[in-house]
Amino acid sequence: MSVVESFRIALRALAANKMRSILTMLGIIIGVAAVIALMSVGQGVQQLVTEELQNAGSNLLFVVPGRLEEAQPGDPRRRRPSRPLTNSDWRAINDPLLVPDVLVAVPEADGNADVSRGKTTLRINVTGTNEAYPFVRNYEVALGRFVSAEDVLGEARVVALGSRVAEKLFSPEEYPIDQTVRIKGIPFRVIGVMAEKGGGGFGSFDNQVYVPVTTAQQRLFPYLRSPRGEPTLSLILAKAVNEDRLDEAVSEIEELLRQRHEITYLDEDDFSVINQADLLDIFGSIIGVLNTFLGGIAAISLLVGGIGIMNIMLVSVTERTREIGLRKAVGAKRRHILTQFLVEAMVLSLFGGLLGMLLGFVGAQGLASLSEDLRAVVSTQAVLLATGVSTFVGLVFGIYPAMRASQLHPIDALRYE
Repeated sequence: MSVVESFRIALRALAANKMRSILTMLGIIIGVAAVIALMSVGQGVQQLVTEELQNAGSNLLFVVPGRLEEAQPGDPRRRRPSRPLTNSDWRAINDPLLVPDVLVAVPEADGNADVSRGKTTLRINVTGTNEAYPFVRNYEVALGRFVSAEDVLGEARVVALGSRVAEKLFSPEEYPIDQTVRIKGIPFRVIGVMAEKGGGGFGSFDNQVYVPVTTAQQRLFPYLRSPRGEPTLSLILAKAVNEDRLDEAVSEIEELLRQRHEITYLDEDDFSVINQADLLDIFGSIIGVLNTFLGGIAAISLLVGGIGIMNIMLVSVTERTREIGLRKAVGAKRRHILTQFLVEAMVLSLFGGLLGMLLGFVGAQGLASLSEDLRAVVSTQAVLLATGVSTFVGLVFGIYPAMRASQLHPIDALRYE
């Protein structure tokens, strides 16, 4: 008996019990759909993070307070208390005589605050920075201008709005420049609206507002102070002269900050200097662990689906015992019966896999729609994995029922009631 004939008989047998076949495939459908949806969303998140970090600016270094890899509690290396970054640290890094491989350094003093206009109030991130920020971040102004050096020097109450913030605070007919918005109840004059940029390594650029760093430190977040009373920074952005000098720029910044923070041993660093490749590695590791965890959960559904196939095939063998005996009596060999029931199990799993892929595509798009920036990336790898796994499940869980059917003695099978 050919495989085509076995396939035809399998379809006829499954069609005779449509509801039972559909319920049997349900576990495979759910498992495959979960694998496709979760892997697609995971790939989308990874692609989004990569694009965001690339859009954040080229040749970019992030200087942040604290260690990325902290020692364990009780470790003597943690005796030195963490020291925040300050304006003087930024000025030192920005000095070409001290750090020749850094083209420019930019301060950031960030905090969440209520930004309001009329009856609209938004709880968003307020970034205090200076005039070099657009250059470092590859960020363009759509309307008006950005914060200037005079604004920073005079602690001016001016603000540049991210594109989405401007859309929420102003109607399309309104011209936002020179209008007034309130940040923490303090009036600020709108001087610019930034071009749409999307996400950044530390949040969406379009959902932020930008004020002079001195204004942020003195008026909005005056509580951010070092033990010596100096205003602190959330991070310092440093743009290297070119990509080939990134490692040298990192070494120069680290050596400078160790001198300024009076650090003797390398393992006592109270700061971290990271580049975009480091951030991609960090996010990639986190996303990889999450994908593995979610994939394991989805695999449980496939296991349950495989057990369901085995159960229903055993029932089918019992129901069709006389049919098996009759086929053996007219000349069917063990391999023919084995092939027939294996094909039936694989047809169940393959149809379940195909329906699961369709459901997975829909589910991936649905999950991606929950975020404006996220796109589901359905990769060939995910499709092949789902197809292969569903076929494998049908083969593995169909072997035992098929072998049991092929081993039936024709006389006993014919006498079965």
